[in-house]
Amino acid sequence: MPTFRPFRGIRPVDDYIDRFPTHPLDNFSLEEITQKAQLESSYIQMIKPYVLSKSKDVDRNLRKIRSSYEEMLSEKKLVQDSSAYYLYEQIYPNKSVFRGLLGLTWVEDFWNGKIKRHESTIPQKKERLAHYLEKVNLQSEPVLLTYPSNSKVELLMNHEEKNVPILNYEDSQGIKHKIWRIDNRLKMQQFKEVLESIENFYIADGHHRIGSAALNASNLRAKNKRHTGTEPYNFVFSFIVSNQSIKIHDYNRVVRDLNGMSSEAFLKALEKSFNIHEKGDHPYYPSQKYHLSMYLGGKFYSLHVKHELRTQDISLNHIDHHLLDELVFNEILGIEDTDSSDRIDYIKGTSSSEGILRLKEAVDSGKFTAGFGIYPVSFNEMIRISDHKIIMPPKCTYIEPKLVTALVMYDMK
Repeated sequence: MPTFRPFRGIRPVDDYIDRFPTHPLDNFSLEEITQKAQLESSYIQMIKPYVLSKSKDVDRNLRKIRSSYEEMLSEKKLVQDSSAYYLYEQIYPNKSVFRGLLGLTWVEDFWNGKIKRHESTIPQKKERLAHYLEKVNLQSEPVLLTYPSNSKVELLMNHEEKNVPILNYEDSQGIKHKIWRIDNRLKMQQFKEVLESIENFYIADGHHRIGSAALNASNLRAKNKRHTGTEPYNFVFSFIVSNQSIKIHDYNRVVRDLNGMSSEAFLKALEKSFNIHEKGDHPYYPSQKYHLSMYLGGKFYSLHVKHELRTQDISLNHIDHHLLDELVFNEILGIEDTDSSDRIDYIKGTSSSEGILRLKEAVDSGKFTAGFGIYPVSFNEMIRISDHKIIMPPKCTYIEPKLVTALVMYDMK
């Protein structure tokens, strides 16, 4: 089994629970981040030297963050618990419930394949995050890991929910957050024993976070002649949930131009690989795998990958996102490196036509020429892809729950 151990969590005290945590920064514009950084004793104010400073002395900015964090800890605006697991539950406005356990996983399990990945990462982003971790020594947002449902784990969580949570609040998006601290030795041992039956964890969200934590660990190991493998930098702040507590949505694409082609010529070129059906102004949400949605020139189309191009083998050609990259962006539009091209952008889906309408809105704005909706990857497909060590293109899965930053943190010092 992969290692999953308790830790001494850092969290805001009750007086600061409404202001300190935040949703991930990529959810906000620069103007919104600037406004939130004015809020006293907030996480964004704490990391302001990193996200908003004009100084080129990055290390100095990172030292300021560590100092601000330690000051809040000494002022008891933040508190450090005794060693514990945490049961964490989110309740969405639509009544969806996601729950799982907060704890630490081990970088060795990431390296040896017990924590499996399915998406590639951008090296520069990973290196930047690793440097941040080395200087600040604080993991503020857990990696989201998943596993096939285990009835014994669910039963233990059911029992724990009968107790009073240590944290219970509703955020600005109407999502309710509840956390129970599990610090009783007998209970921790029970959780440890049932978790030992889980063979692997699968990265659902946070490939860059776990990659950067592993890179930081590797860098520090090289500097530490007395390295044992148990130092705090060897562990990754993680949130483990079963397949009952995740929802995989579509992650769609928009393209800025047609490589000089007219809409008519582009549609003609698509006929080589797709059976095309015009849907008019009716938003088409892909009905199954190998079916794509396209919005072009004010009209919706369904694009069905031709049967001779489909495969039942677990390979890149089994993944709709890869087929779109190869058959459309590469072959027709001449985009060779879709991972880094500024001609492509990504729009989060909703597993419904609502997400397809977001594509329409983006294209109708004039910033893009065409939009493509992709059928969501299933949980079982994600597991098979990970088990076969196949790496999908970035941004193939938009997964809920989306985690809050700095609700609970892991101090690597």
